[in-house]
Amino acid sequence: VRAAGAAMEPRAEREAAAGSPPSLFELSGAVVSSAMGTLEREVWALPGQILQGILPFLNIYYLERIEETAVKKGLSTQPIWHKLWNDVMKIRPPKSENIKNWRKKFLETFFSNVLHGVLDVSSDPRLSDRRFSPLLHSSRHVTQLTICNMLQGVAELTAERNQRVLENLAGSLRTLKFRHLLTSDLSIRQSLSLLLHHLIHHGAVSQVSMCSWPVPDKVLLVLILSMSAGFWHPGKTLMHQGSPCSLCREESDAQGLLTQENGALLGSNQLCCGSTKQSETSQWGDSESRSKKVQTASAIAPQEAESSPSLPKRSSVGPAFQKPYRRFKTAVGRKRRCPRRNRRARADPEDLYDFVFAVAREEEETAESLYESNAQERESIDGWAPSPADTPSCEDVGCTEGGSVGIFPLKAACRFRSVSTLELFSIPLTADTCWALGNLLSSWVSLEKLVLSYNGLGANIFCILSGLRALSHRRDCSLHVVRVSDVFSHIPSVELVWSILTAFPRLHTLSVSFDLKNQLEGNRREGHWSSEAEIPESRLEQLEIRFPREPLQTCLLLPVLKASRSLQQLSLDSATISCPLEFGLLLQALKECNPGLKRLSFHDVNLADYQKEVLLLLQDPVLQEITFSFCRLFESCTTEFLSDIIQIVKRNSTLKSLKLPGNRLGNHRLVALADIFSEDSSSSICQLDVSSNCIKPDGLLEFAKKLESHILQRGGQIKFTHLRLFQNWLDQDAATAQEALRRLRAVCSVVSNTWDSSQAFADYISVM
Repeated sequence: VRAAGAAMEPRAEREAAAGSPPSLFELSGAVVSSAMGTLEREVWALPGQILQGILPFLNIYYLERIEETAVKKGLSTQPIWHKLWNDVMKIRPPKSENIKNWRKKFLETFFSNVLHGVLDVSSDPRLSDRRFSPLLHSSRHVTQLTICNMLQGVAELTAERNQRVLENLAGSLRTLKFRHLLTSDLSIRQSLSLLLHHLIHHGAVSQVSMCSWPVPDKVLLVLILSMSAGFWHPGKTLMHQGSPCSLCREESDAQGLLTQENGALLGSNQLCCGSTKQSETSQWGDSESRSKKVQTASAIAPQEAESSPSLPKRSSVGPAFQKPYRRFKTAVGRKRRCPRRNRRARADPEDLYDFVFAVAREEEETAESLYESNAQERESIDGWAPSPADTPSCEDVGCTEGGSVGIFPLKAACRFRSVSTLELFSIPLTADTCWALGNLLSSWVSLEKLVLSYNGLGANIFCILSGLRALSHRRDCSLHVVRVSDVFSHIPSVELVWSILTAFPRLHTLSVSFDLKNQLEGNRREGHWSSEAEIPESRLEQLEIRFPREPLQTCLLLPVLKASRSLQQLSLDSATISCPLEFGLLLQALKECNPGLKRLSFHDVNLADYQKEVLLLLQDPVLQEITFSFCRLFESCTTEFLSDIIQIVKRNSTLKSLKLPGNRLGNHRLVALADIFSEDSSSSICQLDVSSNCIKPDGLLEFAKKLESHILQRGGQIKFTHLRLFQNWLDQDAATAQEALRRLRAVCSVVSNTWDSSQAFADYISVM
């Protein structure tokens, strides 16, 4: 304690020089905090009032350790962690108002900054303690980890000294992100391979996201994709380490024990996969006969792995890396295989490309057998007939007539746990990588969400569809969300929607978005579309289509709607409507085929000439939310049109949300909308969005006063709760705007922003 007091003298002198000498309690708290190694138990036993005064002086390690005790005594450490964030990080995190657990937020960011060398723990005495490891102590709170650039921190995490850190991450981490990756050498890839093996295959990571990789390293990209899908061929990675993964060894021992017990019951002890006394010759010579015995003897006995002669012996690699965790059924019917001698050819374990091209061979054969039984059905399954250029050949997947180099059959790979969400943002995908991804998707049964955004897919989108089609035949597949967006569209948007739903009718959410048409019309798929193909009944609940200034294509959209009777949300963006008849057919189809539709959104669709159809939508007795965003509703409307809208909404008791951003409301139309909440109204509107509508402060103030009057007439009973006012001209008179906002906030929740209308005026007019 005497030494701790001496250490506190410089701090006391600095505070005294600053004009705020510490109190006796503060000095005592600082001394106690510096001697926590000795006094920890005594401090935990202190009364809550005294403990509350000591908490701000503890370093992050003891502050984290005392959390449970503080909660039991009715104390909160959140203000202390929040202050630590402000003092150490010195930045305001996004959406800080929504952060409920500052302890987790601080320790998670602290871990990442220390790992990447951004934060020096010696810079603040609250961050360092010789009795604790910064990475180990904070790793339990990390649920999201980002790996950047040259994979900094990967080698550190896989180092033997950080084994406990890796174990903590395997239990806590849920999201793994890769950003701005660069080409890496072999040793870093091996470290990354082990890291992914621990975090995904033996851990709890459920989401892998990659973004901003303009020139992706193909080998590294396929490594991340294949391991995310649960496939891994350890190859030289574990040979370099000298021993198999400890977790695999434990699981293999347990699995071997179970196999021995089952074998004893069946009278066949030779089924034990953990035996290391067999010679290498007997392993290869008897593999097929043993496999047949296992299939006929018991469904629970593991199938013997068919391995390449170039792989190490069992005794050096371990049984966990000789067979997949999942046993796959053999395809029935015609099979397209490389010759058997090719599958036994010598292989380079680091050739990830050829491995991924072969890992899903058995699943594809299962699907192929279904398609080949009915060629006509197969050609029309997604509405287009594949051309020879679209069909993969043996050469496409790395097979050659004279033999193969670097190809691993599925049985030579290990199958582990896989993630449920895969997101690829701004990563160009070549034909090879698309084929690899398609092959992985064909057996990725745990995948629930797939997001492909700005990957330059082009015609390669059909490689992805092939994988999805094969996956759809798996009864245990989990995929229900697919989002595809890109700059150029290879085929019209609705045709792609048709193809995806035909390939995978089990989807619940589908989003297709393109910015521009493909200017090279010769590259667009022509002559392959079959309008006679029918979409099977789908489970689609949410459909979002962004057209690259294309026609609505009602003739193709209507069959999609008819097949999606469970549809609850529809969003159409940037479409062109040719005539009222086309719009009328759409509304009729929605009414007849989608009785459960609750949310309907139009964005950047010119509806200035479709006032009758707009009024019909507002009368719909089922819709709960309607959005007309930048639809030019009031561009050339009459006064009667606005009055009709108000009267219809007043009578509609189902509609709860009305969003009208970017429709040139102006002051006078906004004031008129206040009549929706008049005394004679039966409206249930809770949310109103009038963003980007040229609203000025005086008009907003008049709207607020009129709304107050209606509420007063109704005795304070009103369902209106949210008002959105983004990007309006409220900066022209700050005092009036503040008065209007003050009145409105007394009635409902108002969401607005500070927007410089003078600088944005030119852009606003060009959009309008």
